[in-house]
Amino acid sequence: HEKLTCRNHLSERNMKPTDSDLTAVVRAHHGKPGTKYFFWVDQALPQERRAPVTPSSASRYHRRRSSGSRDERYRSDVHTEAVQAALAKHKERKMAVPMPSKRRSLVVQTSMDAYTPPDTSSGSEDEGSVQGDSQGTPTSSQGSINMEHWISQAIHGSTTSTTSSSSTQSGGSGAAHRLADVMAQTHIENHSAPPDVTTYTSEHSIQVERPQGSTGSRTAPKYGNAELMETGDGVPVSSRVSAKIQQLVNTLKRPKRPPLREFFVDDFEELLEVQQPDPNQPKPEGAQMLAMRGEQLGVVTNWPPSLEAALQRWGTISPKAPCLTTMDTNGKPLYILTYGKLWTRSMKVAYSILHKLGTKQEPMVRPGDRVALVFPNNDPAAFMAAFYGCLLAEVVPVPIEVPLTRKDAGSQQIGFLLGSCGVTVALTSDACHKGLPKSPTGEIPQFKGWPKLLWFVTESKHLSKPPRDWFPHIKDANNDTAYIEYKTCKDGSVLGVTVTRTALLTHCQALTQACGYTEAETIVNVLDFKKDVGLWHGILTSVMNMMHVISIPYSLMKVNPLSWIQKVCQYKAKVACVKSRDMHWALVAHRDQRDINLSSLRMLIVADGANPWSISSCDAFLNVFQSKGLRQEVICPCASSPEALTVAIRRGWGGVGGHGPPGRGVLSMHGLTYGVIRVDSEEKLSVLTVQDVGLVMPGAIMCSVKPDGVPQLCRTDEIGELCVCAVATGTSYYGLSGMTKNTFEVFPMTSSGAPISEYPFIRTGLLGFVGPGGLVFVVGKMDGLMVVSGRRHNADDIVATALAVEPMKFVYRGRIAVFSVTVLHDERIVIVAEQRPDSTEEDSFQWMSRVLQAIDSIHQVGVYCLALVPANTLPKTPLGGIHLSETKQLFLEGSLHPCNVLMCPHTCVTNLPKPRQKQPEIGPASVMVGNLVSGKRIAQASGRDLGQIEDNDQARKFLFLSEVLQWRAQTTPDHVLYTLLNCRGAIANSLTCVQLHKRAEKIAVMLMERGHLQDGDHVALVYPPGIDLIAAFYGCLYAGCVPITVRPPHPQNIATTLPTVKMIVEVSRSACLMTTQLICKLLRSREAAAAVDVRTWPLILDTDDLPKKRPAQICKPCNPDTLAYLDFSVSTTGMLAGVKMSHAATSAFCRSIKLQCELYPSREVAICLDPYCGLGFVLWCLCSVYSGHQSILIPPSELETNPALWLLAVSQYKVRDTFCSYSVMELCTKGLGSQTESLKARGLDLSRVRTCVVVAEERPRIALTQSFSKLFKDLGLHPRAVSTSFGCRVNLAICLQGTSGPDPTTVYVDMRALRHDRVRLVERGSPHSLPLMESGKILPGVRIIIANPETKGPLGDSHLGEIWVHSAHNASGYFTIYGDESLQSDHFNSRLSFGDTQTIWARTGYLGFLRRTELTDANGERHDALYVVGALDEAMELRGMRYHPIDIETSVIRAHKSVTECAVFTWTNLLVVVVELDGSEQEALDLVPLVTNVVLEEHYLIVGVVVVVDIGVIPINSRGEKQRMHLRDGFLADQLDPIYVAYNM
Repeated sequence: HEKLTCRNHLSERNMKPTDSDLTAVVRAHHGKPGTKYFFWVDQALPQERRAPVTPSSASRYHRRRSSGSRDERYRSDVHTEAVQAALAKHKERKMAVPMPSKRRSLVVQTSMDAYTPPDTSSGSEDEGSVQGDSQGTPTSSQGSINMEHWISQAIHGSTTSTTSSSSTQSGGSGAAHRLADVMAQTHIENHSAPPDVTTYTSEHSIQVERPQGSTGSRTAPKYGNAELMETGDGVPVSSRVSAKIQQLVNTLKRPKRPPLREFFVDDFEELLEVQQPDPNQPKPEGAQMLAMRGEQLGVVTNWPPSLEAALQRWGTISPKAPCLTTMDTNGKPLYILTYGKLWTRSMKVAYSILHKLGTKQEPMVRPGDRVALVFPNNDPAAFMAAFYGCLLAEVVPVPIEVPLTRKDAGSQQIGFLLGSCGVTVALTSDACHKGLPKSPTGEIPQFKGWPKLLWFVTESKHLSKPPRDWFPHIKDANNDTAYIEYKTCKDGSVLGVTVTRTALLTHCQALTQACGYTEAETIVNVLDFKKDVGLWHGILTSVMNMMHVISIPYSLMKVNPLSWIQKVCQYKAKVACVKSRDMHWALVAHRDQRDINLSSLRMLIVADGANPWSISSCDAFLNVFQSKGLRQEVICPCASSPEALTVAIRRGWGGVGGHGPPGRGVLSMHGLTYGVIRVDSEEKLSVLTVQDVGLVMPGAIMCSVKPDGVPQLCRTDEIGELCVCAVATGTSYYGLSGMTKNTFEVFPMTSSGAPISEYPFIRTGLLGFVGPGGLVFVVGKMDGLMVVSGRRHNADDIVATALAVEPMKFVYRGRIAVFSVTVLHDERIVIVAEQRPDSTEEDSFQWMSRVLQAIDSIHQVGVYCLALVPANTLPKTPLGGIHLSETKQLFLEGSLHPCNVLMCPHTCVTNLPKPRQKQPEIGPASVMVGNLVSGKRIAQASGRDLGQIEDNDQARKFLFLSEVLQWRAQTTPDHVLYTLLNCRGAIANSLTCVQLHKRAEKIAVMLMERGHLQDGDHVALVYPPGIDLIAAFYGCLYAGCVPITVRPPHPQNIATTLPTVKMIVEVSRSACLMTTQLICKLLRSREAAAAVDVRTWPLILDTDDLPKKRPAQICKPCNPDTLAYLDFSVSTTGMLAGVKMSHAATSAFCRSIKLQCELYPSREVAICLDPYCGLGFVLWCLCSVYSGHQSILIPPSELETNPALWLLAVSQYKVRDTFCSYSVMELCTKGLGSQTESLKARGLDLSRVRTCVVVAEERPRIALTQSFSKLFKDLGLHPRAVSTSFGCRVNLAICLQGTSGPDPTTVYVDMRALRHDRVRLVERGSPHSLPLMESGKILPGVRIIIANPETKGPLGDSHLGEIWVHSAHNASGYFTIYGDESLQSDHFNSRLSFGDTQTIWARTGYLGFLRRTELTDANGERHDALYVVGALDEAMELRGMRYHPIDIETSVIRAHKSVTECAVFTWTNLLVVVVELDGSEQEALDLVPLVTNVVLEEHYLIVGVVVVVDIGVIPINSRGEKQRMHLRDGFLADQLDPIYVAYNM
């Protein structure tokens, strides 16, 4: 088998193997017999044995590669075939994936102008020119073992062949197009299939759903008649949305990766699963490796003692010898720098920087100082003079990139480096200086994050000639710093690697020896000359050996990718320094030029040879250019790193002093993820083919150590980080001693713990191993390493797989970034790619789906997020690559603006805590001693006892409110009870006791005479907030009718608001409807008729026209327990529930509030609430009549035009007590945030306010009340004044802060424990802490107990349970409830299952807990605080735990600055998150990953669907509560017009 595989690899290169060639399987040096390396070593085959490489095969290669629009570092056709095969395996599985819905305006079609192929020469070729004609017929050598049969299956029966190069595209794209048709619904199948995302089959073309375009202006959200819709599981599933969700649910039902075995079962803690190692994972078995020594560094007599000495020597003895030739963009020589000119110029630079900057006494630059070199890539001559000038002046050059704009990607970090190096002077060229951005005064502005610099131009005309007697001090190389090379880390930070003069010289000597450089050789350099291989060969070593460098600028390569090859021919160059992309571009542009001859080359140095994916470019290049005189042994990959300089380089092995032939290994990708070298045997798909990068450098020692933890030597079959011990390396990161120690001062140890050498080694940042014969192999970089669930993946490998997915040209110019982000304690893989400008949504989605599968098949790892951005939008590095850390930064902060996103958290996140199994609670059998439950005080509390309070409450003697009003009209007729303010703050209307009484009498007459109503009939009052409503209410009481207050329909939105009115009128069985003339017309209008059936309205009475007479008598109810009024309210869950309030409960309610708030006729209270239900209605209509205080009424709707209305009224009337809703508070916080100064100037003063109570039926919104208090503190508002109240359907007010008693307390609970229905108090600021504020003091006459909602047993102090309430003002039952009457029957009469089983309690439906505090109440008892956590019917059961929507929503709102509001709900166990976007639609997709991340991190939940909508789409009721169920119905009925809907896989 091994020979066979080996033959395949030979066949790729068109060579017939003979058995003697197959020195294939080399045992590891000291390995156990079982450990196999798999190498084959190419003996130099005699020419006639090779298959002839004809021009036709070259052009055939060319025809296949139409335009070089991909990043070719990662091209490998074997890999492409593997990817296609892997994807083909899935084609049988049919699986449809819901495509994200996108609003039309968001589907960006970028123009084709953005698309510029890198080389115009080949850009004209048609993209689709790769048809069947280009498939070479198999030659006999290949036909026999045609790459095994799997490729042919991959491309369904098309005749595949691997043509002469291992770098052809198998099967051409004719077959690829066919494949594309067949692959629309892939499926990932592997040992542990994750729920998969893609797939299509030929019979089923994928149905891609396009959202209906949103046309015209946005209207208010239409939820249809949401209250009448069947919610829950009875939702009509005709809608497109729910079909997609169903599709998603089906996909997610498929088996995930196997669940992990180890769980911590501590009931209290949710612990994340800890990844257990796979018992079958491959482990290294070889012996411990030995350190490899390079050859001795030979000492050659004429080697100079320092680099400056070499320059002086050549500059004086051969001043005419060419040193550097620069090219213009036409490829014509622009300028020839001779050694004489370089010497004199460098002297001038040295003299000028030492003597012409600053003053004689205070020079700006002294020897040893650091100086920045800022030169463009097309001016190596100026750079060279400046660099050597610095060396002569003993100043340290820091070469950096030219900053293009003030906010260049990454230039801030460069500024940080300059600052830390203490750079104050930047040397630059004339042209560059002119091109820098300038301020209006002509100065160069300070770049973001840069120190203040003096820019100094080093052209000759700006320099002064040194005086005769001045001469640079040229000494032998020493340990002073020679230069600092910058290095960008994985996180984007920039470090400076210091290289000493000795290291600089030794490195030049080692390169000279390894490359066999001789005097006056010519070398062509395409690389960046400011750093790395380009600097070492093209600027430094060349001068040591008096070589001639032909420098090709990047701009010329863009125009003519063949330029470097042409220069090699023209100058008969011996050496060329390139990257694999330059080889690839040359292949693409090559058109059988007759005059190319590469026989002069003895070394083609491949600078990125350490990237395993460079191998195919090398092979392909050799294939095509062998016929042009290129010899196989000339290709010399090298490995380098900023810290260790050149790590290894392949020497030309054909000539004299050559070394053995090159090696290559075919390694199992699966083994590599465990850091183990294995020959790939069973899975031919996932392999990494690597070529050696030659031998260790002369004079160096190399070993490999484990990448993390102590630097222990690796075994022979283990991948480790390569470490080097040599003189010729960097010595430190400038100014960073800690990081320097970890990198530059490593002492590798044997397994016994002994160091292998007394000298320190340097970590190279390269991952690899030393193979047979001392050949060095590199499989990746530490920087690209991603450790996912304990397995290592290399970003480059993932990039290669993604780029091999059809259609290959989908990624614009191969611009793709892969990185990992840490979410929930593990790294998650993110792929960001630029998509072609002309790709459609379908193309994108199809491509993304395939990429996920390919990566799953080949790397067995899930991709967490795949994002596509428009072409040319990712941040670029100065040479045009992708700036990885900047891209990651943009992704994390939500400013990447992708045009397509696919998240797969369900697939990737395998370390969630185990779903909770409910524990049986303690039953009645548990011992109950006195008031203790299992050792805890029973959680019960009560307000003051109404019976024992002595006060001179005159109203107490009346049983009915109607009697109180009559009594007040007699005793204090002119006392003002109500004052209504208009939007300008002026009094619109007021009512005294007698006016209200008279008005009520007239209305009573109207009801009896015109309405012919009986005693006890129901009357719907449809009024705007105001005085008419109050009069109508008392009119009903006088007539013996039962009033129901109903919010009037909104004239601008009749279609959605009128059905609710109609519904309440019908459900409440109202015999008559009273309203104003205006609303009367509205109810009968044509718009109303379109929304409801207007013929079925009951009798409508218009109270603007009242009879002038008094009633014969005022009705007095026979029994205080009869109905006083009905209170209807739509709950947040969309339930319409009406509760019955008896006369006795109404009076008790008013009395309780009077006592808590100390209300007397002399008081004024400002009320800014909706008067239709709950405590808002009671405060607006009832309390003033009972207590006699004056109510200043401010309709909340008026605040929309004048946000300051409420607070100005409070200030103007010197009010001490005021009530508002959360929506009012939010309006003030948002609307007046910037106006506090101007309000102060208008005399707004809130210092008299002692209570400002938010009326609510939910958990207190601490963040809002705190920001409100903070904002208005400057206007005198006391922070202790703001508090909240709590009420619900069964009891409209349970708590209310009131005037006396301790301040509201706040506790911090553990959010994770809360999900398990437990309360665990934690310190403020601890992780997962949630602040809860007490909901105000318990009202007089109210008793509370906390009970278990399932067992109905009492709970202990600080235990979470349902709040049960017993009070004289409890409602007496539901009048009617839409939905499940049977379930609700026990809400008003429940008894505990044990303990006090006599008392009858009402169940509030809210979870909360009581906690005894250290504070004392007014009556001297210890104070019991009630904390409301949330409504039971709003809570979501997910993974066996109880989540409150508000907690998830709070996290989501914090995730990104553009999220203004959020609502969550569940649908078929999927968590749906709806976010309102305040920003451009382009930001919509940024939110998807951020929302998913934050919910995972903070709540351990996977979001199923993310819906991005416009502001105002989430429906909010008058209390400021989100109507999540309406939203759910609107979403499922497809009525939200979302900007984007993402379905997470």
